[in-house]
Amino acid sequence: MPRTLVRRRAFTLVELLVVIAIIGILVGLLLPAVQAAREAARRMQCSNNLKQMGLAILNYESTYNKFPVKGGGTRNFCGNCPERNMANYERLSIFVPLLPFIEQAPLWNRIQAGNEMTVGTVAVMVAPGGPSGWFPKVDGSSSYFPWAQSIPGYQCPSDPPVPLSAGGHGTNSYAVNIGDQILSVNGSQRLRGPFGGNGSGTSNYKKIGAITDGTSNTLAFSERVAHNSNNTNPSTVNSDGGQLITRYIAQQTNIQNSPSSCLATAIGTRYAPGVLLKARFSVLWTDGQAERIAFNTVLGPNKPSCYGDTNTAADSGTVILTASSMHTGGVNASYCDGSVHFISDGIDTGNTSAINATPASPLPSGPSLYGAWGALGTADGGEVVQVDN
Repeated sequence: MPRTLVRRRAFTLVELLVVIAIIGILVGLLLPAVQAAREAARRMQCSNNLKQMGLAILNYESTYNKFPVKGGGTRNFCGNCPERNMANYERLSIFVPLLPFIEQAPLWNRIQAGNEMTVGTVAVMVAPGGPSGWFPKVDGSSSYFPWAQSIPGYQCPSDPPVPLSAGGHGTNSYAVNIGDQILSVNGSQRLRGPFGGNGSGTSNYKKIGAITDGTSNTLAFSERVAHNSNNTNPSTVNSDGGQLITRYIAQQTNIQNSPSSCLATAIGTRYAPGVLLKARFSVLWTDGQAERIAFNTVLGPNKPSCYGDTNTAADSGTVILTASSMHTGGVNASYCDGSVHFISDGIDTGNTSAINATPASPLPSGPSLYGAWGALGTADGGEVVQVDN
């Protein structure tokens, strides 16, 4: 019986192009949703990190009956010797003593034990309690093992991946709250936030009862975008649009009279051409100086940061350090009760043209001038603030 051949009809070029176009449209529609889902997961992990840090300070307080200080540690291991390996000048950052409370007890024990290490070709003894936060040096030629670690719980997954700073030290994505204070933010004086300043003296520590505004109304930690640089020298912003305001600190000497003058250093999300900058944050998570590990509640989240002196190659004590993040619209922040909230970029900041402190009397008193944001930073300003997520 003769067979009947059936000719199969192939797709035409037009039909293939239509199918490809439809697939392209579907991918275009789905990709933003996938990216949004990934960012939501990163933001959730970031929030969880802050949650653990908030619980860590409560466990620290429960153990020692006081909160940790912004910078503490040892001083006189060998008298007043200048060697950075023999003492840490009582300025180890708050993130160091929190290690055993965020499941990093082995690293903490190693710091407490002290050990011998080689710097260049010279064997040196690192004192129990750890060396200075910037030891052994910032050029990366040697490294002290604990200081070279980027602690997973201190990394926001939304930040660009920065395993080590340019100086070979570990990095961080989170900052400690120093309140609405701008002047004299380093040293052993008390701060307007919930934690004491640098120094291990008994009077410098704050107890939970000192947070009279309430632990649910007082910030503990927030975010600052990590920056992979150890360049402390000033640089003139290039004429290509400038550097991102979330990654540098700009020179603006007028902030001690008017904090809002810091806003003039930026155009949109980038610093203006000609502004002097220094990169300080995230380079040394172990050093308790404010530019390295702190934020204050003056200008709102994701606004410029400024230093108010000519100290371009070292630590500045007059600063505006804004919380910042890679999340859209605001920053995550943990409170002293262990809760975590998302703070909008548009939070009320009150009158940022004013300041109620002077170099002779740097500690503000009473309610913050800087609206709801300033009030969240103070531990005892007499304000109660509710901020919706």
